[in-house]
Amino acid sequence: MMKNKTTYSIGTKGKKWGDAEKSQWLSIQNVKRSYLEEVVSKIDALAADFIVEQYGLLEYPNKSYPLYAIKSANWLVDKPVVLVTGGVHGYETSGVQGAIRFLQSTAEQFQKEFNFVVLPCISPWGYETINRWNPLAIDPNRSFYADSPAGESAAAMQYVASLAVEFIAHIDLHETTDTDNSDFRPALAARDAIEQKNWNIPDGFYLVGDTTKPQDKFQKVIIDSVEKVTHIAPSDDENRLIGVPLQQFGVINYAARELGLCMGLTEAPYVTTTEVYPDSPLVDDENCIIAQVAVITGALNYLLEK
Repeated sequence: MMKNKTTYSIGTKGKKWGDAEKSQWLSIQNVKRSYLEEVVSKIDALAADFIVEQYGLLEYPNKSYPLYAIKSANWLVDKPVVLVTGGVHGYETSGVQGAIRFLQSTAEQFQKEFNFVVLPCISPWGYETINRWNPLAIDPNRSFYADSPAGESAAAMQYVASLAVEFIAHIDLHETTDTDNSDFRPALAARDAIEQKNWNIPDGFYLVGDTTKPQDKFQKVIIDSVEKVTHIAPSDDENRLIGVPLQQFGVINYAARELGLCMGLTEAPYVTTTEVYPDSPLVDDENCIIAQVAVITGALNYLLEK
C-alpha cells in the first residue's frame, strides 16, 4: 500500500511533455515478456471451441501486434450478449489471463444462456513492456471516445461497433498495483504538468461501477462471488478507495463516458470494472486470475436469476 512519489525523471516541472519527452520516455521502455508466448498461444488453442477473429493490427516501431477477439461458436441471435475485456492496461496481468481462463475453464457452463465476446488483451505492447500507456504515452483507458488517439481503443471500439449487437453486460478486467503510485502516477503528473494527489493503494479487491448506471445489486453479487476466493479491500479512514467515496462495501463509481473509460464502450445496462490487487501478501498470481473469473461467473449468475 505505497504512496506516490512526487518527482519523475523525465521532463521539467510545470511544463507538459512534448515530443522530445515522450521519445525519451519510450526509449527507456523494454520488452519484459512475450505477448505471443503468454497470450496468443493460449488464444490459438481456444479456436477449437470458439470463433477467434483478428480485429486489428497495431503497428509500432520495431514490432506489430495483432489484436484478437474470441466469440461463442454457437452464437444465437435470441441469446443475450456479454462483453469481457482485459488488458486495456497491458501491465495488469490477471485481467488478460483471467479473461482467457474464463474461456478455458468456465464459459462452457454458460454457453446455452449467453453469447460471449471476449477481447483478452487490448494493449499487447503494454503487456510486453509492463506498461499502463501505449508507446505514444497515451492511456488507452482514458481514450474510449470518437477519433481516439489510442490505436488500442480505436480498434476495440470499431470492432465492437461492427458486431451490431446489444450487450446486456460488459465486464472490464483490471488491477490496481503498487506501481500505480511508484511509477505511473508520477509519470502522469510529469506528462501533464499537474500536481498529483496522494492516496494509499487499497489492500484487496474492489469494483468500479458507472455513475450513470451503478446497478448496486449487480455489484454486490459480484463482490460476494469474489469474496469466496480473495479478500475485499477495506475503505480508508475517509471511507474512500483511491480517493473516491465508497458506494458500498468494495465498490466505488466513476463517470465512464466522461473519463473515456473502456467500461463506457457499450450501452450495456450492467457494467463493472474489476480491480485486483496482485501485490498483496495474501495472494499469488493464480489467486488473482481466479478472482477475475469469479467476477464473470458472479455477474452471469446474477443475470440468470433476474
